[in-house]
Amino acid sequence: MDFLATSEGQLFIGVAVGLVAVGAAYYLLSPKKPKVCLDPDNFKEFKLVKKTQISHNVAKFKFALPSPSSVMGLPIGKHISCRGKDSQGEEVIKPYTPTTLDSDVGYFELVIKMYPQGRMSHHFREMREGDYLSVKGPKGRFNYKPNQVRAFGMLAGGSGLTPMFQVARSILENPSDKTKVHLIYANVTVDDILLKDELDVLAKKYPDRFKIYYVLNEPPAGWSGGVGFVSKEMIQAHCPAPASDIQILRCGPPPMNKAMAGHLEALGYTSEMLFQF
Repeated sequence: MDFLATSEGQLFIGVAVGLVAVGAAYYLLSPKKPKVCLDPDNFKEFKLVKKTQISHNVAKFKFALPSPSSVMGLPIGKHISCRGKDSQGEEVIKPYTPTTLDSDVGYFELVIKMYPQGRMSHHFREMREGDYLSVKGPKGRFNYKPNQVRAFGMLAGGSGLTPMFQVARSILENPSDKTKVHLIYANVTVDDILLKDELDVLAKKYPDRFKIYYVLNEPPAGWSGGVGFVSKEMIQAHCPAPASDIQILRCGPPPMNKAMAGHLEALGYTSEMLFQF
């Protein structure tokens, strides 16, 4: 009887421990994750809930996700394809990078610079709160894991800031990511600078990890930043020097991208160190 009691007790304890282990494994391996909204193969509709005019040709568009706990499911450095109609009613599709991350649940935001002759610019200019935007993604060749490089140098022009802002935010807001970010951001006038308040907040909040250098073609009186076009000397002064553990990212108008490619080659950066969005 003592043998039976001991065996039954061991059996009961074994079963109980086994059930606890299975339950723990299920909890750890199958956590409840936020619903991912993007579909790489099919366009999905997202409602515009707020449109904020930032300047005469720039606006911030806030789109609701299906639920307050939903996330886009957009990896760092990736973009989305947006579909709309141009002024002639013809379909147009163009890539954009949200300024929000998956840590911003329930919504995503696009900061759009609307050009007079831009086909997709017309669609965004005509959008009103309550309208829907067709979106597909994620898209893009850029892949990033925390700490994969010691530092990034970023060369951005105009609306080419948006992928840089997304990457920088993701790095800086991750306490386990020690990567440093050096951004040169070029525009025509001070009014053309996108997300300046947000960039300045990042520079102030992370002074040892984020540096920004503004460059203007038409600076105002008393301007202390760069003047003219981004030069080799500016890159030397404000970006990490060529090394195997750094990477230079660039995104801007085609003439700027071409000029930057020449500067970077002359400065000794290899193709492995470079990426163009």
